[in-house]
Amino acid sequence: MENENKEYLTKEKYDELEKELAFLTTTKRKEIADQLEFAKSLGDISENAEYHEAREQQALTEDRINKIENVLKNAEIVEYKKSDTVVIGSTVTVKKEGERENREFILVGSEEADTIAGKISHNSPIGQALMGKKKEEEFNFKTPGGDKIKYKIISVK
Repeated sequence: MENENKEYLTKEKYDELEKELAFLTTTKRKEIADQLEFAKSLGDISENAEYHEAREQQALTEDRINKIENVLKNAEIVEYKKSDTVVIGSTVTVKKEGERENREFILVGSEEADTIAGKISHNSPIGQALMGKKKEEEFNFKTPGGDKIKYKIISVK
């Protein structure tokens, strides 16, 4: 059975998250603790903007630390192997029905998705529709808006 919490990451992204986690748990936590101490030294904390801002920063930092820890705990490093079937790590060229231009996507885990860079999550509607398909296959999928779109796979690298 597939683990729904599994996060697919490249080795580079895994290392990047480990570095961010180390920074947050050491440097950032200390900076926030120092800000809180300073803000407390200013007196009445009920109307102390510096104190409330530092508390908010602390909450956001702790949330990010928890998120990264969960991602790393559930991470599976993806090493792309050349395949004619679309898998995480594949670079897929597709053509949308009715359009002249081809589109190229790299299928990645959720944590690395970046639509501007052409990296789409395997959990996105088009990502799910692409998984397991081969060159020349046609497929349909529904957009989040409910539209049905038809694509043809031009190449899989």
